[in-house]
Amino acid sequence: MRKNLSKKVVGLTLTAAMIASLTACSSNNPAGSDSTTKAPDSTKGQTETTTAAPETTTEQETEAGPKIYTDANGNTVDLGGMEIYIRDWWSTPMDGEDAEPNNKYEEARQDYLEWAQETYNFKIRQVGISSWGSTPEDFLNYASSEPDDMNYIFILRSGKELAAAMSAGLMYDLSTLDCLDFTESKWVNGVDKMYTLGDKTYCMSGETIEPKGGMYFNKRLLYEAGIDPESIYELQESGEWTWEKFEEICKTITADTDNDGVTDRFAMVNFASTFINEAVASNNAHFINKDANGKLFNALETNETLEALNWAVDMMAKYDYPQPEGSEWNYWQEAFVNGAAAFIAGETYQAGQDWKDMEDDFGFVCFPKGPNATDYTNVYNDNPYVIPANYDAERAWKIAFAYNVWSDPVPGFEDYNGRVEAFYNNFRDTESVDLTIARMYENGMYTYHNLVPGLDLGPDLIWGMSSAEGSTPAAKAEAIRDTWAAYLEEANK
Repeated sequence: MRKNLSKKVVGLTLTAAMIASLTACSSNNPAGSDSTTKAPDSTKGQTETTTAAPETTTEQETEAGPKIYTDANGNTVDLGGMEIYIRDWWSTPMDGEDAEPNNKYEEARQDYLEWAQETYNFKIRQVGISSWGSTPEDFLNYASSEPDDMNYIFILRSGKELAAAMSAGLMYDLSTLDCLDFTESKWVNGVDKMYTLGDKTYCMSGETIEPKGGMYFNKRLLYEAGIDPESIYELQESGEWTWEKFEEICKTITADTDNDGVTDRFAMVNFASTFINEAVASNNAHFINKDANGKLFNALETNETLEALNWAVDMMAKYDYPQPEGSEWNYWQEAFVNGAAAFIAGETYQAGQDWKDMEDDFGFVCFPKGPNATDYTNVYNDNPYVIPANYDAERAWKIAFAYNVWSDPVPGFEDYNGRVEAFYNNFRDTESVDLTIARMYENGMYTYHNLVPGLDLGPDLIWGMSSAEGSTPAAKAEAIRDTWAAYLEEANK
């Protein structure tokens, strides 16, 4: 029976809550400062600015409402009626109407944003402009041209296109915008940290962390193999869900059930890239890592990374359901839905998308931990928000101020997590959320190979990696060493 899973939120009136807890940018308003702009430096791809030293913003509290954040002259920060659009590939188009709020949180957020926009004299809206496929090129074209009258924050997707745009200097250095304080808890997803190179920060996200990769399991197949599905959760809770224990279970599941000499019950079916990426993270390892000075370096040949790659390749060779002849690259998706194998490494979104029509019941745990890890983990890889570097300093500051206000927690709902209820709706049991996703929110790591232009894990490393002679992880790492060194040298500039 389904439990009552949502946290109860104590509702406060919006005005009273904002009086107590509103937080926004604490900075000077550049419109009233002595800032001057220089012509763009082609080597940096961004307008530089000389600005007077920041002064503490004055906070005024009135009887009628919340604290108001003012500039150095004591005036309420005024964005001059600026209209700002946060661009994505899934929201309502610009000419469409936004959905009406359908719960108390959404109502409170709408009220808060209306107040903020009126108070600071701006308008902001998240709209679907690009498609998933066109987003990288759309940003490239916009940020490398003379800016028009539109004020955009682009939501991008991680990958080689983003790395190339960052390397080309097309993203504004957010560390120069003093209205953004990345020590605040709302930046906990770490997008700003992931996309900081040296002392420059190129991306941000004030969204709640999205847990990513773990391990799905088919409950029927476990039962048939004599394994209680609940025991997988118990292993996770006790800390015994390890590579070693996982392989022990895979051996038990793998069987020729009809005695015809051919295996017909498989332990796993995987998309190799997903399984290998999760295996590396589960051993507290990296393909590319970052040193204390913010410089990227090749971690592929470290002991913990090679250990994870060797283990992953061996496991797939022993226990993976083989790709049927003539099938598409994503054969693993249909195979898991149809019950061809018991386990698959996958991401949280697949519960409500790829597995939603699956007949068999499924559960979800963290990826088992490797010998170099002390706890389970997953890779945080939230969509980055960027400001184009072709905007001048004053314009970029105002856009950043508006986004900071937009992304602040709604007063009275500071601990609200809108993703959680969706997870409860998409997964088949409460343990997936209460025991696994709750843990994934706490235990996450960042990876850095997506920051390196030219580096592509698929063709560079994963594709064709096996125990066959000449394509072992060590051989692949050696073969790619000099190429990655060149990529890293360029990235670290």
